[in-house]
Amino acid sequence: MTLKVIGAGFGRTGTLSLKLALEQLGLTKCHHMMELFASEAQRQFWHDAAFGKKMDWEAVFEGYQASVDWPSCAFYEELLAHYPQAKVILSLRDPDKWFDSASETIFKGLDSSFDPSNLQGQMARKLIVDATFGGRHMDREHAKAVFTAHNEAVKRTVPANRLLVFEASMGWQPLCDFLEVPVPAQDYPRTNSTDEFKQRMQAHKKT
Repeated sequence: MTLKVIGAGFGRTGTLSLKLALEQLGLTKCHHMMELFASEAQRQFWHDAAFGKKMDWEAVFEGYQASVDWPSCAFYEELLAHYPQAKVILSLRDPDKWFDSASETIFKGLDSSFDPSNLQGQMARKLIVDATFGGRHMDREHAKAVFTAHNEAVKRTVPANRLLVFEASMGWQPLCDFLEVPVPAQDYPRTNSTDEFKQRMQAHKKT
């Protein structure tokens, strides 16, 4: 099995909804940060990746046909080189709305519940807080500038015929056209609002 779709968009750009949508279209499974909560192997893989170890991407994505969200979006260029036939989806959102959501969920969680003994926490701090935002993830204007620069870099890097720039509000049609599959009868998935994210994280802390 090989990756057919690489998600290059940051977390909080509708990535969980996109994961569900891709799986509904037959790309099972789709990798997402949530995979790390349930798998020690995944936590170790991505900890190694964040700290610069050479990766066996076939092992990382065994059983997966797509990827979205952090941590994989930070490695989209490596994945694009490793999977030269894959298509890339850049999930986007208004920068202010993205920051409002990210700061209340991912960023706040990283700051308030960081456990230095936890592989996933170490990975997220290294990859997201330090490597991506230079430690200034809660600085609105800086974070928005990083977000915008990343999106522009993806557009410059990925060949146009292999790239879909996508917002969840667009629904099924552009996604299905890009993947050359029929449009489902069901509505496009809508999930993982800020409140849902917080509830999920609280439930995870209790386990």
